[in-house]
Amino acid sequence: MGMTMTQKILARAAGLDSVKAGDLIMAKLDLVLGNDITSPVAIHEIEKMKVEGVFDKDKIALVPDHFVPNKDIKSAEHCKCVREFARRNEITNYFEVGEMGIEHALLPEKGLTVPGDVIIGADSHTCTYGALGAFSTGVGSTDMAAGMATGQAWFKVPSAIKFNLTGQFSKDVSGKDLILHIIGMIGVDGALYKSMEFTGPGVASLSMDDRFTVANMAIEAGGKNGIFPVDDKTVEYLKEHATREYHVFEADADAEYDQVIDIDLSELKPTISFPHLPENTHTIDQIHAEGDVKIDQVVIGSCTNGRISDMRIAAEVLKGRHIAKGIRAIVLPATQAVYMQCLEEGLLKIFIESGCVVSTPTCGPCLGGYMGVMAAGERCVSTTNRNFVGRMGHVDSEVYLASPAVAAASAIKGYIACPADL
Repeated sequence: MGMTMTQKILARAAGLDSVKAGDLIMAKLDLVLGNDITSPVAIHEIEKMKVEGVFDKDKIALVPDHFVPNKDIKSAEHCKCVREFARRNEITNYFEVGEMGIEHALLPEKGLTVPGDVIIGADSHTCTYGALGAFSTGVGSTDMAAGMATGQAWFKVPSAIKFNLTGQFSKDVSGKDLILHIIGMIGVDGALYKSMEFTGPGVASLSMDDRFTVANMAIEAGGKNGIFPVDDKTVEYLKEHATREYHVFEADADAEYDQVIDIDLSELKPTISFPHLPENTHTIDQIHAEGDVKIDQVVIGSCTNGRISDMRIAAEVLKGRHIAKGIRAIVLPATQAVYMQCLEEGLLKIFIESGCVVSTPTCGPCLGGYMGVMAAGERCVSTTNRNFVGRMGHVDSEVYLASPAVAAASAIKGYIACPADL
């Protein structure tokens, strides 16, 4: 019986010739990730284990990004805990304020994630690195602690859903619209503990940033991971960012899938997820037919859509225009490098002249942390990944998930819109 991409990666990491869905395995880890919220719990657990040091100081990444720069005393204490642990254990990949970024944008940018890796992170959106042909998944802080101590983690090998992509996007449609379309189609538990494997001729038309966005939100469909094949675009990205050796795996022709879903990218439209679940999707034409949805705030950024292409798309829409009176628009470049590129390309000037505020790299408002928390009754169009009740503030606020193009257009109009409406 053939294996999927994910199954081949896990078999290699477990030292086995083959695995099948449902097998329980112990796999070697190539990277263990934690942030300022999840790492302190893991650090306290690893201290209880009475272990000496960590399994490999080069294979642990600690990225304070959720409440950084610190918003209050509690967040400062959390970061101090992480900082001191990193110092004690000489962690190579600890990223302090000034060199940090949102973890799932920063690690690929730094070349720390490559094809064939097995990566765990104490953050659910660790599945982002599947865009590079790696197996990456979110875990709890206790599993992170065990991973830092031993360099291993146990997994139940997932079955898979195959998404066969054809065609290419129309104007103003992107990877965010694709993954929202998929979640709307299969639901937030449609891929529960399954590998979401993307393949087909349409993959070649997706940029790497599109792929990062799609893989990032696999968890919003319940997926264990999302993964793309390694192609010429992947190799070019790796040439620019990574120096490590990597391993390319392709699914066998007779690999078994629970389901095969065909998607013609050319048929997709700008798609928006309404409160309070990512599966509650509406296309822009459906929204126009139903009536304007007025908003109070727009957020452009996050580990889902804070990369340079997202900034360029938003700036293209905003250039020469101004956001609607009474709208708050917050732009968060995902890393210092993205921030610098925005500066060099004149994008920051566009954002500021259009009435936006630009923040240092931070997760901030995505989880209702800071830099954009909402009050009761307020609505936000956000390029983030979750719109649960109270996700970005008050339980009576509402979050609408969208692409950077839709978010920027909505800021200008004051209601949910796309660039074609301007």
